Amino acid sequence: MTAPAPRTALILGGARSGKSRFAEAIVARTGLPAVYIATAEIRDDEMAERIARHRDRRGPDWTTVEEPLALPDRLLTLAEPGQVVLVDCLTLWLSNLMEAERDVGLEAARLAAVLAEARGPVVLVSNEVGSGIVPMNALARRFADEQGRLNQTIAAAVETVFLVAAGLPLRLKPNPDTEFAL
Repeated sequence: MTAPAPRTALILGGARSGKSRFAEAIVARTGLPAVYIATAEIRDDEMAERIARHRDRRGPDWTTVEEPLALPDRLLTLAEPGQVVLVDCLTLWLSNLMEAERDVGLEAARLAAVLAEARGPVVLVSNEVGSGIVPMNALARRFADEQGRLNQTIAAAVETVFLVAAGLPLRLKPNPDTEFAL
């Protein structure tokens, strides 16, 4: 069975929440050719194993494109009619941007602008990190702050937002209950 994908969607959740599986299911339901933009870089054996598990789960029908930094530029070329793009994940992209000392706010704004221009469906995955305790060191606090701002920027730019917890998706946008709107 095929179902139309949202034009743009953001899937949020904590680590091991099921957000990637849920995003992959959205993509699979479209019946369209799928392009997976991987933002992770293999820097150790554990990350190599994670990437291999994700790739095996998706199977051979997915085209994988690795893009650790130039995500907006890559999306401009890949978000075309007739295919659906899955970006997994914005959290690792943010880590890469911070390590490269890029302007995170500028890059987030560029990504939001590209999403507005996307000619094909795009599904993005990102970690929700703001539900825990305040980190004890300055870099971790900066990362949590930047992640929260990035998620807010992209959530405002996309058509649909889901939060996944314990494998269960909760639709946040568009809000099914608009009676209490600020």
